[in-house]
Amino acid sequence: VQLVESGGGLVQAGGSLRLSCAASGFAFADYAIGWFRQAPGKEREGVSCIINKSGTTYYWPDSVKGRFTVSGDNAKNTVYLQMNSLTPEDTAVYFCAADSRPRGDYCTDYESVYSSWGQGTQVTVSS
Repeated sequence: VQLVESGGGLVQAGGSLRLSCAASGFAFADYAIGWFRQAPGKEREGVSCIINKSGTTYYWPDSVKGRFTVSGDNAKNTVYLQMNSLTPEDTAVYFCAADSRPRGDYCTDYESVYSSWGQGTQVTVSS
């Protein structure tokens, strides 16, 4: 199993970025993919997840709802995180992770259910 994030970078406040998570080595369409982030000096937190089989999505925390959109392309084994209206508080390393088992009913921000992680991509938002 391999997950590779890309798309991070430096952007001004109010700008947008689209992160990609390219996956390989497992039946992508049967699994959920989560997005997490870790800001300097803070614990890693869940941002969003998508159930690839149904396209159902979830978002945490409240600060990203309405600004972040997760989507998937099962033909490309890739999940995207579109981030709009970015603020300096969104500055973090962003990770994608694959669920430990096929899941078609729900996905979660509990890190323990994700068994494979990407290396992360840095997002820096300047004020």
